[in-house]
Formats: sequence, C-alpha cells, structure tokens
Amino acid sequence: MAKKQAFGEEAQALKESQRKMAKVIVATLNDRGKYAYRETMMDQADVQEYIKNTRG
Repeated sequence: MAKKQAFGEEAQALKESQRKMAKVIVATLNDRGKYAYRETMMDQADVQEYIKNTRG
C-alpha cells in the first residue's frame, strides 16, 4: 500500500511536531592526561544550555 501524503497545512503541522534531536559530545581531560568523551542525545533547542552548564 502506498503511504498517504499530506499537503499544505497538514504537512507543515506534521513537520513541526517532529522532535529534532542532536547528539552532543563533550570532551573532558581526566587525571592521567587523556581525554574522555561523553555522548548525550537531547532536543536541539536544549543544546546551548547543556553546553553552558557542563563547561561551567
């Protein structure tokens, strides 16, 4: 079966309702002088706040 396509306002509403995710990788220097990486998946809107809080 073919998937029913939505046009116009319906398509725009569906596109806006989808969550936009981002993968954030934060590097930290450990005691031995090597870098450790921590990956986190989150909403795209929260990325800047997360980076600001982890670097703080």
